[in-house]
Amino acid sequence: MPVNTYVDRARTRTRTEQETVDEKLGAIDAFVDRVSEIPTDSVPSSTAKLPATDGGLVRAGGSTGDRCRVVRSAFAETIGAHVADVDDEDALLAAIGDEFSEEIAVALASTTPASFTPNLKRAVVSEATTRRAETAVLRRALGREATHLDGAGAVVDDVTAWIADADETPLTDLGFDALQQRHETLARHRDRCTELAAERQAFLRETTNQGVDAGIRHRSLVPSLYEDFPVDHPLLATVARLDDACADCQRAVRRHLIRRA
Repeated sequence: MPVNTYVDRARTRTRTEQETVDEKLGAIDAFVDRVSEIPTDSVPSSTAKLPATDGGLVRAGGSTGDRCRVVRSAFAETIGAHVADVDDEDALLAAIGDEFSEEIAVALASTTPASFTPNLKRAVVSEATTRRAETAVLRRALGREATHLDGAGAVVDDVTAWIADADETPLTDLGFDALQQRHETLARHRDRCTELAAERQAFLRETTNQGVDAGIRHRSLVPSLYEDFPVDHPLLATVARLDDACADCQRAVRRHLIRRA
């Protein structure tokens, strides 16, 4: 009896997402390196005592914004390439707002009479560093998902291989003892399915943290990771189908045992 499994597809998706997140981590690192090398604008003494707006990120009477343009370009060429289409400034600023904050996006806009002040530079680097930490947590959560799928997949592969092999021998060709042994083997496989489902549920209740306040709950990550799959939880769906297949086999074996008893 063939059993459809989503586990291999889930493994592929997880590996693909790991690669995407690795690329974004590299892009964030590159952005921070580039911004760190950009010198800040000095604030003219005539404006130094003006009240700061937007948390001190923007000061009136600043430079022409050339250094803010360099920051925008650095974002577009690094992080922006991984998060959105940033061909025009509006899209670019929207991406900066999504990744960092609306305040920083406004401060970096060409329409804002802004200087690239030390406050603005610290804010940009700080937000990028926070985003990197959050992305690193996602990468770790994906790694744990991949490891869990590998372990569970080994059990699924073992049981499905046994079913495929057993199907090659008709039940009518088996004696009473062989039928009884097959029934017991199916019972063990169903126990393994039950254990696997319990382990998966326990895994989904866990949270991955890595030195940041907010972690990633696996129960939230999994549906978003497999959102275009026919099922929200591919491993649990596979285990349920596998258990059903074993149950069907057991019922067929019992019928033959009863006839020969």
